[in-house]
Amino acid sequence: MFQLGSAPGKAFWARHRWKMLLSLGVAGAGYAAYRFYDAHQKQLVRVEQRAEEERAADEIIKNQLQAHFEKVQRISDTTTLPFAMHYLRSRIMEELDISHLTERLLQGKGELTPEDKYETWEKIKILSFTRTVSSMWAMTLLSLYVRVQVTILGRHLYLDFARGTDGAQLQAESDTFSGNGHKDFLGTADYLATYGITALIRQMQHAATEILKEKQLKDPMSMDQVSQTMLQISEQFMSLCEGNSWINFIVPENANRYAQLMAVSSSGFDDSSLLMDVGKLDQLMTETRMVLASDDFRNIMDMSLRKVADLVIEDLRAQVGAALPPSGLPLAKLLARVAQLSSTLLEEPSKNKHIQTIRSMPEVGLFYTFLYANMPPQT
Repeated sequence: MFQLGSAPGKAFWARHRWKMLLSLGVAGAGYAAYRFYDAHQKQLVRVEQRAEEERAADEIIKNQLQAHFEKVQRISDTTTLPFAMHYLRSRIMEELDISHLTERLLQGKGELTPEDKYETWEKIKILSFTRTVSSMWAMTLLSLYVRVQVTILGRHLYLDFARGTDGAQLQAESDTFSGNGHKDFLGTADYLATYGITALIRQMQHAATEILKEKQLKDPMSMDQVSQTMLQISEQFMSLCEGNSWINFIVPENANRYAQLMAVSSSGFDDSSLLMDVGKLDQLMTETRMVLASDDFRNIMDMSLRKVADLVIEDLRAQVGAALPPSGLPLAKLLARVAQLSSTLLEEPSKNKHIQTIRSMPEVGLFYTFLYANMPPQT
Protein backbone atom coordinates (compact mmCIF):
# COMPACT_ATOMS: atom_id res chain seq x y z
CA MET A 1 0.00 0.00 0.00
CA PHE A 2 1.38 3.38 -0.87
CA GLN A 3 1.69 6.40 1.39
CA LEU A 4 -0.17 9.58 0.60
CA GLY A 5 3.11 11.54 0.54
CA SER A 6 4.78 9.16 -1.97
CA ALA A 7 4.81 9.77 -5.65
CA PRO A 8 2.06 7.21 -6.34
CA GLY A 9 0.02 8.57 -3.42
CA LYS A 10 0.30 12.09 -4.74
CA ALA A 11 -0.79 10.89 -8.14
CA PHE A 12 -3.79 9.06 -6.59
CA TRP A 13 -4.79 12.16 -4.60
CA ALA A 14 -4.47 14.31 -7.63
CA ARG A 15 -6.65 11.98 -9.64
CA HIS A 16 -9.36 11.45 -6.96
CA ARG A 17 -9.24 14.64 -4.89
CA TRP A 18 -12.56 16.11 -6.08
CA LYS A 19 -14.33 12.82 -5.66
CA MET A 20 -13.14 12.49 -2.10
CA LEU A 21 -13.93 16.09 -1.26
CA LEU A 22 -17.36 15.65 -2.79
CA SER A 23 -17.93 12.49 -0.76
CA LEU A 24 -16.87 14.23 2.43
CA GLY A 25 -19.09 17.20 1.56
CA VAL A 26 -22.07 14.97 0.93
CA ALA A 27 -21.51 13.11 4.20
CA GLY A 28 -21.19 16.41 6.08
CA ALA A 29 -24.28 17.82 4.42
CA GLY A 30 -26.21 14.65 5.23
CA TYR A 31 -25.20 14.85 8.88
CA ALA A 32 -26.15 18.54 9.00
CA ALA A 33 -29.46 17.74 7.35
CA TYR A 34 -30.07 14.99 9.86
CA ARG A 35 -29.33 17.33 12.76
CA PHE A 36 -31.67 19.96 11.27
CA TYR A 37 -34.39 17.37 10.68
CA ASP A 38 -34.02 16.02 14.20
CA ALA A 39 -34.21 19.51 15.71
CA HIS A 40 -37.19 20.33 13.49
CA GLN A 41 -39.01 17.17 14.56
CA LYS A 42 -38.40 17.91 18.22
CA GLN A 43 -39.72 21.44 17.68
CA LEU A 44 -42.83 20.06 15.96
CA VAL A 45 -43.39 17.71 18.89
CA ARG A 46 -43.12 20.62 21.31
CA VAL A 47 -45.50 22.72 19.19
CA GLU A 48 -47.99 19.86 19.00
CA GLN A 49 -47.73 19.34 22.74
CA ARG A 50 -48.42 23.02 23.36
CA ALA A 51 -51.31 22.93 20.89
CA GLU A 52 -52.73 19.87 22.64
CA GLU A 53 -52.40 21.57 26.00
CA GLU A 54 -54.16 24.67 24.63
CA ARG A 55 -56.93 22.53 23.14
CA ALA A 56 -57.38 20.78 26.47
CA ALA A 57 -57.48 24.13 28.28
CA ASP A 58 -59.99 25.46 25.73
CA GLU A 59 -62.13 22.37 26.21
CA ILE A 60 -62.12 22.88 29.97
CA ILE A 61 -63.17 26.51 29.56
CA LYS A 62 -65.86 25.58 27.05
CA ASN A 63 -67.23 22.97 29.46
CA GLN A 64 -67.23 25.53 32.25
CA LEU A 65 -68.90 28.02 29.90
CA GLN A 66 -71.60 25.50 29.01
CA ALA A 67 -72.09 24.59 32.66
CA HIS A 68 -72.43 28.27 33.61
CA PHE A 69 -74.91 28.92 30.80
CA GLU A 70 -76.94 25.85 31.80
CA LYS A 71 -76.93 27.16 35.37
CA VAL A 72 -78.40 30.45 34.15
CA GLN A 73 -81.00 28.55 32.09
CA ARG A 74 -81.85 26.28 35.03
CA ILE A 75 -82.30 29.20 37.41
CA SER A 76 -84.51 30.93 34.85
CA ASP A 77 -86.67 27.85 34.20
CA THR A 78 -86.98 26.55 37.76
CA THR A 79 -86.91 29.72 39.84
CA THR A 80 -87.13 33.00 37.92
CA LEU A 81 -90.11 32.32 35.63
CA PRO A 82 -92.16 30.21 38.10
CA PHE A 83 -91.79 32.81 40.83
CA ALA A 84 -92.62 35.66 38.45
CA MET A 85 -95.68 33.79 37.12
CA HIS A 86 -96.94 32.98 40.61
CA TYR A 87 -96.67 36.59 41.70
CA LEU A 88 -98.18 37.81 38.41
CA ARG A 89 -101.17 35.54 38.91
CA SER A 90 -101.81 36.79 42.44
CA ARG A 91 -101.55 40.44 41.37
CA ILE A 92 -103.91 40.11 38.42
CA MET A 93 -106.47 38.15 40.43
CA GLU A 94 -106.27 40.73 43.19
CA GLU A 95 -106.55 43.81 41.00
CA LEU A 96 -109.20 42.39 38.66
CA ASP A 97 -111.40 40.57 41.15
CA ILE A 98 -115.01 40.71 39.98
CA SER A 99 -116.55 38.54 42.71
CA HIS A 100 -117.85 41.59 44.59
CA LEU A 101 -119.74 42.67 41.47
CA THR A 102 -121.36 39.28 40.88
CA GLU A 103 -122.29 39.09 44.58
CA ARG A 104 -123.89 42.50 44.29
CA LEU A 105 -126.08 41.23 41.47
CA LEU A 106 -127.06 38.11 43.42
CA GLN A 107 -127.68 39.79 46.74
CA GLY A 108 -129.35 42.85 45.27
CA LYS A 109 -132.13 41.12 43.38
CA GLY A 110 -135.25 43.17 43.73
CA GLU A 111 -133.33 45.99 45.35
CA LEU A 112 -131.06 47.25 42.56
CA THR A 113 -132.55 49.77 40.17
CA PRO A 114 -132.33 48.97 36.45
CA GLU A 115 -129.64 51.62 36.18
CA ASP A 116 -127.59 50.05 38.98
CA LYS A 117 -127.99 46.62 37.47
CA TYR A 118 -126.94 47.83 34.03
CA GLU A 119 -123.93 49.68 35.44
CA THR A 120 -122.80 46.58 37.35
CA TRP A 121 -123.13 44.38 34.27
CA GLU A 122 -121.11 46.87 32.23
CA LYS A 123 -118.34 46.78 34.83
CA ILE A 124 -118.33 43.00 34.75
CA LYS A 125 -118.13 43.08 30.95
CA ILE A 126 -115.15 45.43 30.93
CA LEU A 127 -113.30 43.72 33.78
CA SER A 128 -113.86 40.18 32.45
CA PHE A 129 -112.19 40.97 29.15
CA THR A 130 -109.57 43.17 30.82
CA ARG A 131 -108.64 40.31 33.13
CA THR A 132 -108.26 37.71 30.41
CA VAL A 133 -106.49 39.91 27.84
CA SER A 134 -104.18 41.30 30.54
CA SER A 135 -103.35 37.72 31.55
CA MET A 136 -102.82 36.70 27.95
CA TRP A 137 -100.62 39.70 27.18
CA ALA A 138 -98.59 39.61 30.41
CA MET A 139 -97.99 35.84 30.27
CA THR A 140 -96.87 36.00 26.64
CA LEU A 141 -94.56 38.94 27.22
CA LEU A 142 -93.06 37.46 30.38
CA SER A 143 -92.34 34.07 28.79
CA LEU A 144 -90.64 35.76 25.84
CA TYR A 145 -88.78 38.19 28.10
CA VAL A 146 -87.07 35.54 30.22
CA ARG A 147 -85.82 33.85 27.04
CA VAL A 148 -84.38 37.18 25.94
CA GLN A 149 -82.63 37.44 29.31
CA VAL A 150 -81.04 34.00 29.03
CA THR A 151 -79.99 34.64 25.43
CA ILE A 152 -78.33 37.93 26.34
CA LEU A 153 -76.52 36.35 29.28
CA GLY A 154 -75.39 33.47 27.08
CA ARG A 155 -74.04 35.94 24.56
CA HIS A 156 -72.11 37.77 27.28
CA LEU A 157 -70.58 34.52 28.46
CA TYR A 158 -69.51 33.69 24.92
CA LEU A 159 -67.95 37.13 24.43
CA ASP A 160 -66.06 36.81 27.70
CA PHE A 161 -64.70 33.48 26.51
CA ALA A 162 -63.80 34.84 23.06
CA ARG A 163 -61.85 37.66 24.69
CA GLY A 164 -59.65 35.18 26.49
CA THR A 165 -61.33 34.77 29.86
CA ASP A 166 -59.41 32.00 31.58
CA GLY A 167 -60.99 29.01 33.21
CA ALA A 168 -60.22 30.10 36.75
CA GLN A 169 -61.98 33.43 36.24
CA LEU A 170 -64.97 31.79 34.57
CA GLN A 171 -65.22 29.23 37.37
CA ALA A 172 -65.00 32.02 39.93
CA GLU A 173 -67.84 33.86 38.18
CA SER A 174 -69.90 30.68 38.16
CA ASP A 175 -69.27 30.13 41.86
CA THR A 176 -70.22 33.75 42.68
CA PHE A 177 -73.25 33.94 40.42
CA SER A 178 -74.91 36.70 42.43
CA GLY A 179 -71.80 38.86 42.29
CA ASN A 180 -71.49 39.44 38.55
CA GLY A 181 -74.83 41.10 37.81
CA HIS A 182 -76.39 38.03 36.20
CA LYS A 183 -78.65 37.14 39.12
CA ASP A 184 -79.70 40.78 39.53
CA PHE A 185 -80.59 40.87 35.84
CA LEU A 186 -82.66 37.68 36.08
CA GLY A 187 -84.38 39.22 39.08
CA THR A 188 -85.93 41.90 36.84
CA ALA A 189 -88.35 39.20 35.62
CA ASP A 190 -90.62 39.99 38.56
CA TYR A 191 -90.57 43.72 37.80
CA LEU A 192 -93.79 43.34 35.77
CA ALA A 193 -95.74 41.80 38.64
CA THR A 194 -94.17 44.04 41.27
CA TYR A 195 -94.20 47.46 39.63
CA GLY A 196 -95.59 47.34 36.08
CA ILE A 197 -98.83 45.40 36.34
CA THR A 198 -100.98 48.20 37.80
CA ALA A 199 -100.19 50.57 34.92
CA LEU A 200 -100.60 47.72 32.42
CA ILE A 201 -104.06 46.83 33.75
CA ARG A 202 -105.14 50.48 33.74
CA GLN A 203 -104.08 50.82 30.09
CA MET A 204 -105.74 47.52 29.17
CA GLN A 205 -108.97 48.62 30.82
CA HIS A 206 -108.99 51.78 28.71
CA ALA A 207 -108.52 49.64 25.60
CA ALA A 208 -111.28 47.20 26.62
CA THR A 209 -113.70 50.06 27.33
CA GLU A 210 -113.09 51.49 23.87
CA ILE A 211 -113.53 48.17 22.02
CA LEU A 212 -116.53 46.94 24.02
CA LYS A 213 -118.54 50.16 24.12
CA GLU A 214 -120.64 49.13 21.10
CA LYS A 215 -121.13 45.51 22.20
CA GLN A 216 -124.42 44.98 24.02
CA LEU A 217 -124.87 42.36 26.72
CA LYS A 218 -127.84 40.76 24.94
CA ASP A 219 -126.07 40.53 21.58
CA PRO A 220 -124.94 37.00 20.61
CA MET A 221 -121.22 36.40 20.18
CA SER A 222 -119.62 33.46 18.42
CA MET A 223 -116.25 32.04 19.42
CA ASP A 224 -114.61 33.75 16.44
CA GLN A 225 -116.09 37.07 17.55
CA VAL A 226 -114.77 36.58 21.09
CA SER A 227 -111.31 35.86 19.69
CA GLN A 228 -111.47 38.88 17.42
CA THR A 229 -112.58 41.06 20.33
CA MET A 230 -109.63 39.95 22.45
CA LEU A 231 -107.15 40.66 19.68
CA GLN A 232 -108.76 44.05 19.05
CA ILE A 233 -108.36 44.95 22.72
CA SER A 234 -104.71 43.88 22.57
CA GLU A 235 -104.11 45.97 19.46
CA GLN A 236 -105.88 48.96 20.98
CA PHE A 237 -103.74 48.54 24.10
CA MET A 238 -100.54 48.65 22.02
CA SER A 239 -101.76 51.71 20.13
CA LEU A 240 -102.19 53.53 23.45
CA CYS A 241 -98.53 52.83 24.32
CA GLU A 242 -96.72 55.62 22.54
CA GLY A 243 -93.13 55.07 21.48
CA ASN A 244 -92.86 51.51 22.81
CA SER A 245 -93.73 52.73 26.29
CA TRP A 246 -95.14 49.24 27.01
CA ILE A 247 -91.52 48.16 27.56
CA ASN A 248 -91.57 50.16 30.79
CA PHE A 249 -94.12 47.67 32.18
CA ILE A 250 -91.52 44.88 32.20
CA VAL A 251 -88.05 46.49 32.11
CA PRO A 252 -86.99 49.16 34.61
CA GLU A 253 -86.26 52.47 32.92
CA ASN A 254 -83.34 53.32 35.17
CA ALA A 255 -80.88 50.84 36.66
CA ASN A 256 -79.95 53.14 39.55
CA ARG A 257 -83.57 53.68 40.51
CA TYR A 258 -84.27 49.95 40.26
CA ALA A 259 -81.25 49.18 42.46
CA GLN A 260 -82.57 51.57 45.08
CA LEU A 261 -86.01 49.95 44.93
CA MET A 262 -84.40 46.52 45.45
CA ALA A 263 -82.32 47.80 48.37
CA VAL A 264 -85.42 49.22 50.05
CA SER A 265 -87.47 46.05 49.44
CA SER A 266 -84.66 43.92 50.90
CA SER A 267 -83.99 45.90 54.06
CA GLY A 268 -87.00 48.16 54.49
CA PHE A 269 -84.85 51.26 54.13
CA ASP A 270 -82.45 52.78 51.62
CA ASP A 271 -79.21 50.94 52.46
CA SER A 272 -76.48 51.80 49.96
CA SER A 273 -74.45 48.75 51.05
CA LEU A 274 -77.08 46.53 49.44
CA LEU A 275 -76.88 48.17 46.02
CA MET A 276 -76.09 45.77 43.21
CA ASP A 277 -73.60 46.04 40.36
CA VAL A 278 -75.47 48.86 38.65
CA GLY A 279 -73.01 49.26 35.79
CA LYS A 280 -73.39 45.67 34.63
CA LEU A 281 -77.14 45.71 35.24
CA ASP A 282 -77.56 48.90 33.23
CA GLN A 283 -75.66 47.39 30.31
CA LEU A 284 -77.81 44.26 30.31
CA MET A 285 -81.04 46.24 30.67
CA THR A 286 -80.07 48.58 27.83
CA GLU A 287 -79.44 45.64 25.51
CA THR A 288 -82.75 44.10 26.56
CA ARG A 289 -84.71 47.27 25.80
CA MET A 290 -83.09 47.39 22.35
CA VAL A 291 -84.23 43.83 21.66
CA LEU A 292 -87.80 44.42 22.88
CA ALA A 293 -88.08 47.59 20.78
CA SER A 294 -87.05 45.76 17.60
CA ASP A 295 -89.49 44.92 14.81
CA ASP A 296 -88.44 41.27 14.99
CA PHE A 297 -89.47 40.97 18.64
CA ARG A 298 -92.76 42.74 17.95
CA ASN A 299 -93.44 40.25 15.15
CA ILE A 300 -92.88 37.16 17.31
CA MET A 301 -94.89 38.74 20.10
CA ASP A 302 -97.83 39.31 17.73
CA MET A 303 -97.57 35.73 16.41
CA SER A 304 -97.40 34.37 19.95
CA LEU A 305 -100.43 36.38 21.07
CA ARG A 306 -102.48 35.11 18.14
CA LYS A 307 -101.46 31.53 18.86
CA VAL A 308 -102.37 31.93 22.53
CA ALA A 309 -105.70 33.52 21.55
CA ASP A 310 -106.47 30.42 19.45
CA LEU A 311 -105.77 28.17 22.45
CA VAL A 312 -107.91 30.37 24.71
CA ILE A 313 -110.87 30.13 22.35
CA GLU A 314 -110.45 26.34 22.19
CA ASP A 315 -110.73 26.29 25.99
CA LEU A 316 -113.78 28.54 25.87
CA ARG A 317 -115.42 26.38 23.21
CA ALA A 318 -114.78 23.30 25.36
CA GLN A 319 -116.41 25.03 28.35
CA VAL A 320 -119.51 25.98 26.41
CA GLY A 321 -119.74 22.62 24.64
CA ALA A 322 -123.04 21.64 23.07
CA ALA A 323 -124.76 24.67 24.58
CA LEU A 324 -123.29 26.88 21.87
CA PRO A 325 -125.82 27.60 19.09
CA PRO A 326 -124.55 28.52 15.60
CA SER A 327 -125.17 32.21 16.21
CA GLY A 328 -123.31 32.16 19.54
CA LEU A 329 -124.41 32.98 23.08
CA PRO A 330 -125.50 36.31 24.50
CA LEU A 331 -122.46 38.22 25.68
CA ALA A 332 -123.81 38.34 29.26
CA LYS A 333 -123.76 34.52 29.44
CA LEU A 334 -120.16 34.36 28.21
CA LEU A 335 -118.64 36.84 30.65
CA ALA A 336 -118.11 34.45 33.58
CA ARG A 337 -116.43 31.92 31.29
CA VAL A 338 -114.28 34.64 29.70
CA ALA A 339 -113.07 35.75 33.13
CA GLN A 340 -112.21 32.15 34.11
CA LEU A 341 -109.85 31.81 31.15
CA SER A 342 -107.20 33.80 33.00
CA SER A 343 -106.67 30.89 35.42
CA THR A 344 -105.19 28.56 32.79
CA LEU A 345 -103.25 31.43 31.21
CA LEU A 346 -101.44 32.07 34.49
CA GLU A 347 -100.70 28.48 35.52
CA GLU A 348 -97.16 27.63 36.60
CA PRO A 349 -94.80 27.21 33.62
CA SER A 350 -94.35 23.43 33.94
CA LYS A 351 -98.14 22.97 33.54
CA ASN A 352 -98.85 25.97 31.33
CA LYS A 353 -99.71 24.77 27.84
CA HIS A 354 -99.64 28.32 26.51
CA ILE A 355 -96.01 28.84 27.56
CA GLN A 356 -95.07 25.42 26.17
CA THR A 357 -96.76 26.27 22.87
CA ILE A 358 -94.91 29.58 22.59
CA ARG A 359 -91.58 27.86 23.26
CA SER A 360 -92.27 25.26 20.57
CA MET A 361 -93.10 27.76 17.83
CA PRO A 362 -90.42 27.55 15.07
CA GLU A 363 -90.51 31.32 14.55
CA VAL A 364 -89.75 31.90 18.22
CA GLY A 365 -86.84 29.46 18.21
CA LEU A 366 -85.42 31.06 15.05
CA PHE A 367 -85.68 34.52 16.59
CA TYR A 368 -83.59 33.53 19.60
CA THR A 369 -81.06 31.76 17.40
CA PHE A 370 -80.52 34.93 15.37
CA LEU A 371 -80.56 37.03 18.52
CA TYR A 372 -77.74 34.98 20.01
CA ALA A 373 -75.70 35.13 16.80
CA ASN A 374 -76.28 38.81 16.01
CA MET A 375 -76.39 40.50 19.39
CA PRO A 376 -75.57 44.24 19.14
CA PRO A 377 -71.92 44.80 20.07
CA GLN A 378 -71.14 45.99 23.59
CA THR A 379 -70.16 49.61 24.01
